[in-house]
Amino acid sequence: MSSSPPNPSLLHSDVRSLYSDHHGWLVNWLRRRLRDTDNAADMAQDTFLYVLGKPEQVARLREPRAWLSSIAKGLLIDRFRRQQVEQAYLNAIAHLPEQDMPAPEERLILLETLTRIDALLDGLKPNVRTAFLLSRLEGLGYQAIAERLGVSLSSVEKYMATAIRHCFLARNAL
Repeated sequence: MSSSPPNPSLLHSDVRSLYSDHHGWLVNWLRRRLRDTDNAADMAQDTFLYVLGKPEQVARLREPRAWLSSIAKGLLIDRFRRQQVEQAYLNAIAHLPEQDMPAPEERLILLETLTRIDALLDGLKPNVRTAFLLSRLEGLGYQAIAERLGVSLSSVEKYMATAIRHCFLARNAL
């Protein structure tokens, strides 16, 4: 016996109800954490934009506020990490001569690329992440990485295998 796909109008009705029942609560919850009404409202909207992509989950919710706060926390973490990446990038280019400064379009592309790389490497242990970045960004060989990190060559080989596997799995999850 096959089940029929959910009725789209019912799903949208569920999302609409979730929004009307919990939007105000979510904005207040975010305002307490951010101490900023405008950013809280923006993050609440981002949370519900995410929810729009998951309407089938709304119908099964038992704890809507727990789900919404979990989504919002993830979005806050993403936002914080993006701000950190952006600040590090701006610090890195701040000392460039004006003629070497990337154009605004290039800056956006580079920042987006750096943010995606950061997200892709999220969850790796510091030595694994550092070994991967030294290999890929600085072009160091495994022996040079081992010397820089003060670990054995076999450790670097394990780090790289872990990082490559992690990136492969993370990329396939996208």
